[in-house]
Amino acid sequence: MRLLVIEDETKVARFIERGLREEGFVVETAGDGDAGLAKAREGAFDLIILDVMLPLKDGFSVLRELRTSGLPVRVLMLTARDGVGDRVQGLDLGADDYLVKPFAFAELLARVRALLRRGVAEEPALLHAADVQVDVRARRVTRGGQIVPLSAKEFGVLAHLLRRTGQVVTRAELAEQVWADLPNTPSNVIEVTVYHLREKLDRGFNPALIQTVRGAGYLLQTP
Repeated sequence: MRLLVIEDETKVARFIERGLREEGFVVETAGDGDAGLAKAREGAFDLIILDVMLPLKDGFSVLRELRTSGLPVRVLMLTARDGVGDRVQGLDLGADDYLVKPFAFAELLARVRALLRRGVAEEPALLHAADVQVDVRARRVTRGGQIVPLSAKEFGVLAHLLRRTGQVVTRAELAEQVWADLPNTPSNVIEVTVYHLREKLDRGFNPALIQTVRGAGYLLQTP
């Protein structure tokens, strides 16, 4: 299980990180809201422990952007403020649980385990960008109202690019997310799949949505 701790108090972050690592979790940390949000978007985390009072971007703003982008990840919020209003605001924005500082690590661990037992948050049924719409459950893709038939891997690539609209997705990330069943996926396999996806999704439509970012990966960019 991969966990992300977004906490600006160094001692608290190290305390949480050390305890969770001893329990067998893979843990990454971030010390401000901007860095935490970037890591959350780049990595496939099972749970995020998110402090409210963060520099650059507060925890509520980070949570709002996570939920707006549709990332299916559990979020446990931490705060030094125990007011009902703060807890209600966090839960209304999409937090899965709330823990007030100071706290015992045993309670934090129990809450983490309870959240992970629920599985991941439900993914939005529909993904869309410009005139492209993807029904995740039915695995149905349309562009401009026309059905676009895709293979399983092409569908997986498109769905992941849509989840990361406006962000560069590396080939390594696509290999991890779409070809998890095929370790050491050759880069040319990914390139061929993206080529066929472009032929089906972009040819005959305007504008072309899938772009190659030289030396980095791919980008689905809306007008």
